[in-house]
Amino acid sequence: MATFFLIIIYMAFISLGLPDSLLGSAWPVMQGQLGASIDTAGAISMAIAGCTIFSSLFSGVVIQRFGTGLVTLVSVALTAGALLGFSHSPSVFWLILCSIPLGLGAGAVDAGLNSYVAAHYKAHHMSWLHCFWGVGATLGPIIMARYIDAGNAWRDGYLAISGIQGALVLLLFLTLPLWRKVHATAGHPVENERVPAQEAGGAESPVKRKGLKWSLMSFLFYCGAEATVGLWGSSYLVHVKDMDAAAAAQWVSLYYAGITVGRFITGFVTFKVSNKTLIRTGQWFAVAGALLVLLPLPAPLLLTGFIMIGLGLAPIFPCMLHETPVRFGQERSQKIMGYQMALAYTGSTLLPPLLGWLAAQTTIGIFPFFVAGYILFMLAASERINAMMASFRKTLQPERVSEKVS
Repeated sequence: MATFFLIIIYMAFISLGLPDSLLGSAWPVMQGQLGASIDTAGAISMAIAGCTIFSSLFSGVVIQRFGTGLVTLVSVALTAGALLGFSHSPSVFWLILCSIPLGLGAGAVDAGLNSYVAAHYKAHHMSWLHCFWGVGATLGPIIMARYIDAGNAWRDGYLAISGIQGALVLLLFLTLPLWRKVHATAGHPVENERVPAQEAGGAESPVKRKGLKWSLMSFLFYCGAEATVGLWGSSYLVHVKDMDAAAAAQWVSLYYAGITVGRFITGFVTFKVSNKTLIRTGQWFAVAGALLVLLPLPAPLLLTGFIMIGLGLAPIFPCMLHETPVRFGQERSQKIMGYQMALAYTGSTLLPPLLGWLAAQTTIGIFPFFVAGYILFMLAASERINAMMASFRKTLQPERVSEKVS
């Protein structure tokens, strides 16, 4: 039953990823048909992400009152209805209106399922959980590209995704009693294998006092980079590299495929490699991919750069989440996790529209510079935390030696 239930949770995370990549893939076609400017996609994305932030901040209270299963069911139903609304929207105003339930539903599912898996399943399932988000994010542009290729029918693409979400709503409704049964069993204890930074010694950790802002910055710029590539990648390929909209959507889907495959592999690698090493390696790999997109190289290398960015970003987010108790201590990790998720959604909300606004004033050709900048800012913040952690461990060494002597 536990395995079957985990499959249901993974399917719910697929549904979370499906809508995330649709707008960027369809926007080159939607923009013309709706008579909107290129930066309007940023406003729609901001509306979705803003509601996601609001929903995630209050998800703890709502889940405590109604339970994870019911909240997940209602949230997926909200996203299904919102996507149906997207498919019938006659104007940008209606798209923004439908963005409200889409964001509210996404925030509750994300926060609720992340918390549930952390409490009931082992750590490597966190990487695989986000891998299944990548499955949804990869399938979204592929499905949309098929409908666009068949005649610019982006509305049919949204309608198809809405139907998939509706089928998941039915499955969640039929399996709703399982949530109570699994919750009542003690078969999935919380994994707690490492000593948190603060609890390793009695002193106040400098990471706890000063490192939080750098952690928040790393989440901000991670999600800013990830969302920016997903939202504006197709527009860059269409308007700067003269690629047709369907082909551009397919290449953006490969960017999400890189995230998906990378997270699947990360789930196994975490048994042997530390989170810090995976985060750092992923960041430098993403930097290399951004450089391929930035430089005036042939199309195959440019498109390889998109895939490399996806592969590089893959391990970063789940590993940073899992590293939270190590950096800040088990007692404060849940509260700080909420702060980190809020800043992550803030990055998704503000940074892609910033690029869109500047692109409307100049050119979408600034896209690779912004992506490279966001990744480098994330890398700098992450390395600052690593340096503070190393310094803190050195301060604990004399205390541990004196304890052994006494």
